Amino acid sequence: MTQLALNKNAGVRRSTLSVVLKALLYVVLIALALFTLIPFVWMISASLKLDREVFSYPIRWIPETFHWENYSLIWSKVPLITYFKNTATIALLVTFIQTLTSSFAAYAFAKLRFRGRNTLFICYVATIAVPWQTYMLPQFILMRSMGLYDTLWAIVVLQSFSAFGVFLMRQFYQGIPTELCEAARIDGLSEYGIWARIMLPLSKAAIATLVIFTFVGTWNDYMGPMIYLTRDVNKTIQVGLQRFIQENSSDYHLIMAVSVCSLLPVSVVFLALQKYFIQGIATTGLKG
Repeated sequence: MTQLALNKNAGVRRSTLSVVLKALLYVVLIALALFTLIPFVWMISASLKLDREVFSYPIRWIPETFHWENYSLIWSKVPLITYFKNTATIALLVTFIQTLTSSFAAYAFAKLRFRGRNTLFICYVATIAVPWQTYMLPQFILMRSMGLYDTLWAIVVLQSFSAFGVFLMRQFYQGIPTELCEAARIDGLSEYGIWARIMLPLSKAAIATLVIFTFVGTWNDYMGPMIYLTRDVNKTIQVGLQRFIQENSSDYHLIMAVSVCSLLPVSVVFLALQKYFIQGIATTGLKG
């Protein structure tokens, strides 16, 4: 009885210690998360102040008076509506086309058998390691020879194919049992039908993950639009934001207001797909 009681007490102590350590871990993670949010909170706070209040010390996180007119004033400084429209057009087109092409190629690499499949996949994925600066000039010459220079289609064409997207989708497709595809082939379903009716419905998490990466990367792209888009009517929000900063370098409250507006679409997309994003990261590469 004494030994049984000792074992029981030891089990209770281990359980209590485990709960305490888990609680401390959560406290540390929450503190780190709040710390990373400080710049964003300051940006939102500064966007609702007057310029002379932005760098006041000590920092007043909640303004005495909320100057919402900052958000209406920024639209008259530069053509932000045009910048947002161009960026949204490019981001939506690139996201749709890249998701389509990546899922198509990933299905072939994961579920179809053909000579040189693995070698071709390795060579294609290896392009991720090639620095963009090494092929920047050939791309520029190609776009100019195709007549796409200074058009939105230059950015769309260049970003419609992604080795990372193919890798991500292939790893997820490999977790789907091949027996499902074989049974569908026996039933007379074509490869396109298998892709559309079986693979896509089962890969919502991976698609959501790819959509987030693609949309955020395209929306925040600066170098591409800076190189290929010269006319003001074709510029994107990241290039337009740089122009706004140059023309209003002393108006930090307005710069922060523009920055908040530029972050809103990305935040909405991420929050809307966050559940699937976490699921996709957790399950990608697991075998079914």
